[in-house]
Amino acid sequence: MSNDRPADLDFDEYLGIEATLGAHNYKPIDVVLARGEGLWVWDIDGKRYLDCLSAYSAVNQGHCHPKIREALVEQAGRLSLTSRAFRNDQLALFYQEVCELTSSSKVLPMNSGAEAVESAVKAVRKWGYQVKGVERNKAEIIVCANNFHGRTIAVVGFSTDPTARADFGPFAPGFKVVPFGDAEALEAAIGPNTVAFLAEPIQGEAGVIIPPDGYLRDVREICTRHNVMLIFDEIQTGLGRTGKLFAEEHEGVEADITLIGKALSGGYYPISAVLSNSEVLGVLQPGEHGSTFGGNPLACAVARTALKVLVEEGMIENSARMGRYFLEALRALRNNGIKEIRGRGLMIAIEFHEEVGGARRFCEALKDQGILCKETHHHTIRFAPPLIITENEIDWAMERIEPVLNAGL
Repeated sequence: MSNDRPADLDFDEYLGIEATLGAHNYKPIDVVLARGEGLWVWDIDGKRYLDCLSAYSAVNQGHCHPKIREALVEQAGRLSLTSRAFRNDQLALFYQEVCELTSSSKVLPMNSGAEAVESAVKAVRKWGYQVKGVERNKAEIIVCANNFHGRTIAVVGFSTDPTARADFGPFAPGFKVVPFGDAEALEAAIGPNTVAFLAEPIQGEAGVIIPPDGYLRDVREICTRHNVMLIFDEIQTGLGRTGKLFAEEHEGVEADITLIGKALSGGYYPISAVLSNSEVLGVLQPGEHGSTFGGNPLACAVARTALKVLVEEGMIENSARMGRYFLEALRALRNNGIKEIRGRGLMIAIEFHEEVGGARRFCEALKDQGILCKETHHHTIRFAPPLIITENEIDWAMERIEPVLNAGL
């Protein structure tokens, strides 16, 4: 069957089929995309849009990066999947290159970000029992309010978002919730059964919430002092999004476990990884954890190239420069309806006052002007374009963002 769009299928028919046959677990902006290149995507009618979401930071390298595509096609023609029952010639090279880049000493490859989170939860619990000496089945992990770590039952069980939790219980025990950005609350919550603290260095889905200066350093010191493993979920913030390889680097700290995914493949293929050390990942023995597709040769070949272009093409440094430029341009807006404009690197948010009535209508108006972005938590728009954006393209975007906001506020 051909993947080309049938000539007689129009916009309304696409939406009708989705509404009839698909589960209604998303509410996308109404555009049907058919092609992408770099910063830009085109809909089925040929209209061009600047992508300011980057598939929730999975396309940091830009759409259809030619070198990553070449690696995908070449490896797909050689060997795509063996399962971990056998070795393949890409896995060891992926281990070597990701460890050299991130200063990690052990890697556990998985497929999705949520799988990486679940894998870390399993590993630190086992570490707690076998190394720290926590009583069996009593391990506790501390998490933050307004977190987002995926959609599995375990993860939504410690979410504080009512929409994520409602009617999905019962949930797994073993999690405590503390306010994000409050190091004293973290320390107060630590007990003899605490094995880990799991947090995003910047909360993405919550609306690009940046913690107070020094918070990451404080939680690093607290976790070290209490022999608690520090887990940073860098699935969205990592791999250049904030202007550093990892967001934790802005405060010069290093987690015991760092989780990556999304841009690890440049948007071409699901791959994630748990980056840690022998103390934690060394507790896992054959048969205790695994994945049929985790560490497959196709994913590894794609990830190796995705990391390579991120570094060789200066995307991380460009994210820092263009993030400052974009943030300054947005902060120059004068509008009483805007509550706050915040960001780090190319992870930027505009939050509106509640009386404005929500951010989605601005996203829909921006779509009509050729810019794709998405609201989060009702009152906030995120801007997260691919890391290859230039000043000219930001200027182009601002020429459209400013009148859209002014007209709606």
